[in-house]
Amino acid sequence: MPQILIDHSPGLEFDALGFAKEVHQLIPEVIDARVGDCKTLVRPAARHLVGDGTSTEAVVLVEIKLLAGRSAEARGTLSARVTDLLRGYVLVPAAFGVEITELDRESYVFVHHPGR
Repeated sequence: MPQILIDHSPGLEFDALGFAKEVHQLIPEVIDARVGDCKTLVRPAARHLVGDGTSTEAVVLVEIKLLAGRSAEARGTLSARVTDLLRGYVLVPAAFGVEITELDRESYVFVHHPGR
């Protein structure tokens, strides 16, 4: 069920799919989830801005959405491990943000649509 959203600066030389595959393998090591349940979207930004615009730093923002109920410790461990993993994939100066968010179990719906 984990949903991973990877937003990054335009033109960033970054193996986002390789990174995502490693995140998919990492998640079950930290929380109760299966690799096959992980779903990732990679979204290169059209533009980005850091501070007043004079910085040339790239930006990578990762959000991992989990069903509510994981401990704060597990979520913190996951954030730290994903951040460490990013350091190996992004080879230029960059600002990283990693956030673990919880989805409400009572209102969250995810379906596999078979198409028409």
